[in-house]
Amino acid sequence: MIWEAFITCAVTGAGDTSGRSPLVPVTPEAIAGAALEAARAGAAVAHIHVRDPETGRGARDPALYREVVEQVRAADVDVVLNLTAGMGGDLVLGGSDAPLPLNEGGTDLAGARERLAHVEELLPEICTLDCGSMNFAAGGDYVMVNTPEMLRAMAAHVRGLGVRPELEVFDTGHLTLVKELIRDGLVEEPPLIQLCTGIPYGASDDIGTLLAMVHQLPPGAIYSVFSIGRMQLPFVAMAVLAGGNVRVGLEDNLYLRRGEPASNGQLVERAVEILQAMNVRILGPGEVREKLGLRRRG
Repeated sequence: MIWEAFITCAVTGAGDTSGRSPLVPVTPEAIAGAALEAARAGAAVAHIHVRDPETGRGARDPALYREVVEQVRAADVDVVLNLTAGMGGDLVLGGSDAPLPLNEGGTDLAGARERLAHVEELLPEICTLDCGSMNFAAGGDYVMVNTPEMLRAMAAHVRGLGVRPELEVFDTGHLTLVKELIRDGLVEEPPLIQLCTGIPYGASDDIGTLLAMVHQLPPGAIYSVFSIGRMQLPFVAMAVLAGGNVRVGLEDNLYLRRGEPASNGQLVERAVEILQAMNVRILGPGEVREKLGLRRRG
């Protein structure tokens, strides 16, 4: 159990959710507005993806990130910026009997520097690194690809930029790679780790699995925990009971309660209610910067 925790709000993600809820932000203006809404509600950190404004699909265009980041930085609301670096690792095979050629409509594979182009330009305080490959959620012939050499190259570049990596862990085996990155000096200690549960083909959203991951964390790790869908809000309490910080947001869950679409601000407000009812003090962005040794720029 921890008695002080910070909240991260993952405001939009890259999944096929924009057609399922009108509250999922799509345009740069809407994504920036969602990040500020979450900050006003009590989130210290805004985790940001961008989307193609025309199609609503996840994108990695640095110009879209630039629009979001400039609007957030120009506002009178303080929030720690956490940009994804997970895009560019999408592999879709051609089919079970003919895996090659690849499905070009869904495959998007980019090199380490290209995947970090927006991070290099905008220098957020945090960016995410997905610490392993896996059959990810969508099913079919889709694979989320993050090879050890790709991650080593990305981690080295992120460290050189002075940006703090948040190491996203979707299953216990990913922690092996986390420990190797730390051992080889590619990630500063204490590491910042996000434990991701409930995503199909990754770690399940049950107490035993969560504790198995927590028990394998490197010493001194600062970590957050989330689950998806209906388990997102119960995992607010589960996170602090397991010694971690909290993540909510429309990337992972679209509803405040059954049949009632949520906004990012409402999900953060509910997380605040849960934590305060548990007598957990919620950390602000300045305290998070001090705790994590972040460099605020821009």
